[in-house]
Amino acid sequence: MNEIIVTKENFRSEVLESDIPVMLDFWAEWCGPCRMLSPIIAEIADKYDGKVKVGKINVDEQESLARDFGVQSIPLVVVMKHGKVTASSVGYRPIEQLESLLK
Repeated sequence: MNEIIVTKENFRSEVLESDIPVMLDFWAEWCGPCRMLSPIIAEIADKYDGKVKVGKINVDEQESLARDFGVQSIPLVVVMKHGKVTASSVGYRPIEQLESLLK
C-alpha cells in the first residue's frame, strides 16, 4: 500500500473510520526535514501494508487539518487508533523510533 493523501474531504473515511491504525505525516514541500523523513514514511507504508494505513497531510494545502491538530512544527507524525491520537513525534526520527509509536 502506498501512502494516501489525506484531505479534509476524506479525513473521516480514511482516518476516523479506519479499522486499522493510521499514521499521519504532516509535511510541506519547503521543509527539509520533511523531505528527509519521506522515504522512511514510505518504507513504513510498505512494511506495514494491511496493518497500518499511512497518510500524508500537506500543511500548506490542508490548513484546517493542521489547525485542528495544533501543528506548530513539522514534520509531525501522529498515530491514531479508533479515531483517537495515541502517539506523536515532531521532527526527523529514524524508522525504529517511528515504528515504536505504533505499539
